[in-house]
Amino acid sequence: MSISASFAPLTTSRFQVDPPVVLAPMAGITNSAFRRLCREQGAGLYVSEMVTSRALVERNEDTMQMVTFAADEKPRSVQLYGVSPNVMAAAVKILIQEDRADHIDLNMGCPVPKVTRKGGGAALPFKRNLFREIVRAAVQTSNSETKRLGVDPVPVTVKMRLGIDQDHLTFREAGRAAAEEGVAWVALHARTAAQMYAPSANWEQIKVLVDDLAQFGVPVLGNGDIWSAADAIKMVNETGCAGVVVGRGCLGRPWLFSQLAAAFRGKDIPANPNLGEVLQVMRRHCELLIELYGELKGCRDFRKHVSWYLKGFKVGSELRSSLAMVSTLSEMDSLIARIDSNQDFPVAADGPRGRTSGERPVSLPEGWLNSQDELGTFAAELAAAELDVSGG
Repeated sequence: MSISASFAPLTTSRFQVDPPVVLAPMAGITNSAFRRLCREQGAGLYVSEMVTSRALVERNEDTMQMVTFAADEKPRSVQLYGVSPNVMAAAVKILIQEDRADHIDLNMGCPVPKVTRKGGGAALPFKRNLFREIVRAAVQTSNSETKRLGVDPVPVTVKMRLGIDQDHLTFREAGRAAAEEGVAWVALHARTAAQMYAPSANWEQIKVLVDDLAQFGVPVLGNGDIWSAADAIKMVNETGCAGVVVGRGCLGRPWLFSQLAAAFRGKDIPANPNLGEVLQVMRRHCELLIELYGELKGCRDFRKHVSWYLKGFKVGSELRSSLAMVSTLSEMDSLIARIDSNQDFPVAADGPRGRTSGERPVSLPEGWLNSQDELGTFAAELAAAELDVSGG
């Protein structure tokens, strides 16, 4: 399969993203080992797991490790989550003064109840003044600090959802505010917080935001239901978005990035690997996690990936269960040797992986929806929304 057209890279003040493909931050997934694995497969921008601005300012040990990148990881992309303009500014200042990032992405779309019930994540853009102040603090701090240091500006971007629910859509107003404050791009996951990860993403709303932000010259990236290279090209063609953000689609499928790179450059798309090749990628993933965490912790971290890699293949339940309990690399090698690897990639392997939770009411602070402008007594709850432990 090939795509006849080619697409322009994303160009920022510090780097280009070519092809215009971004790995979505996923808690417990997009650590440095997984990012390296994806980089080995193809080109793009690979964003860190989410870190909280408060934990960064307080120099939480785990958080500081999460914003420490390998020497060959360029550009270095950090996703920040915060609810205070002042704390956000302080966090951005650390990243720039200590030369820890080439790109800062602001998370304004987390739908997790423990965050939204305190007014954070996807609930926060509803408070439009606070949203604008946080974005402004990040952009202005980035611009002023890089200018003072005499280095290229570090672009700030925003990732968000359509809104809280269908009755409280925030993406258009928030997108315009972010553009006015000087972000490099806006990424839109085309679902509300209430929709979580089902039903299907509403790509038509991505086009709405593309049209809204055209007057500012601010690109929009689309996110939601990118399971294949064909999906990505279809999204760009239907919505006019400048690129795509890939989350669950690459779970157990890191080679998707090589297919996306080919598709966006108008080249033949590599075929999906056979089971033997998948097993080689699995082993490499586990090996990288062991390098990062040590053998026992690395193997434990790998276990959750097994079902995603093996989805659709004829591998017995006993072997699947054993791989999902692996504790050493040699144990994994022994189990892999027992698998019939001469299997083509199955059609049944396509489709959703990872979180599949469907629509449900969004947990919010009592009275949160009474006003888009007034914070009132919500300040304390917002502070609690910014968990002191990063990663989601």
